Amino acid sequence: MTDAAVAEIGAMVDRETDAWNRKDAETLVSLFHPDMVWIWPPTDRSHDPMTWVMPLGRFNAERWRAGWQTLFESHDLISNERVTRRIEATPEGDGGFAVVDIDTRWRNAKTGVEDRWHGRVCKIFAKCDGSWKMTMQTGALVYD
Repeated sequence: MTDAAVAEIGAMVDRETDAWNRKDAETLVSLFHPDMVWIWPPTDRSHDPMTWVMPLGRFNAERWRAGWQTLFESHDLISNERVTRRIEATPEGDGGFAVVDIDTRWRNAKTGVEDRWHGRVCKIFAKCDGSWKMTMQTGALVYD
């Protein structure tokens, strides 16, 4: 069961990457559990969780979809490099996590200002009613 769970979690990570590449907000929101939370460090070197923030709040499909759609309409995706480093699943095959190194670059279409999402993230998954959903993700951190 664990091998199947690892493969299914890997497929979830790949679906998310593909959704970012296609700038597909609808697919992105379909990946998340209703209780999803997404915490972010203020910089990719802010390892102390005392400084982290939750700019998106608890998952709200309408709000998150609209926010990403605004991003997609106002920014060009320059690159989105993602490498899955580790996937671990529970012995029961009902939960797991993926460690993914990301390097995503956006350019504001009007101003030309670039934004970079860079570092290592941990994506937490649970199997709910027969399908996998992401329940939590850390923001990107760079580890030396």
